[in-house]
Amino acid sequence: METIPPRSGTAFELKKDQLLRIVDPQGEQVADLYAFASDNHEEFLSSGRSLDYNESLQFGKGGKLYSNRSQVMFEIIEDTVANHDFLLTPCSVDTFTHFYPDEKPVPGCHGNLAKAFAAYGIPEHLIGTTFNTFMHVNIDKSGKISVLPPTSKAGDYTVFKAHMDMIVGVTACSAGESNNFSYKPICYEIT
Repeated sequence: METIPPRSGTAFELKKDQLLRIVDPQGEQVADLYAFASDNHEEFLSSGRSLDYNESLQFGKGGKLYSNRSQVMFEIIEDTVANHDFLLTPCSVDTFTHFYPDEKPVPGCHGNLAKAFAAYGIPEHLIGTTFNTFMHVNIDKSGKISVLPPTSKAGDYTVFKAHMDMIVGVTACSAGESNNFSYKPICYEIT
């Protein structure tokens, strides 16, 4: 089991048919997930395709995450939370300036992913909407979006099966609202 320290991120290679288990070790911590096809970095995780093909805003066991080229990248095969977000972009310096003007901006998940993916020659501008594992987002009847504390408890996890060879990035999210204003680590393992 690898540990991602609070407010940081990492990237690694994941082979087809391997399992990626993302664990919230302490509870109420979001992990942003993003990925690129190993052999073509112009194929990457797509929120729009995934929402469209799953015909849902909810993702849990059996849910599939698609690429911008309509190929399955991940399949959720175990999930103790089944409460994730695939609408909101990864937090960034601009996010902090917008939502937390009294705080010193940090790189956020976007910046942490950009740094991690740079080691694989992947440019920052290719990073899109992340699969925000454990993130609790509510949409009311008027369409207003609210970010609420995660429902994940200590030890909760989601297991993703890889459907292609990928370069995967995972963060321990930096945004206050997303994590109930407490920043904790995220753990992961590949089997």
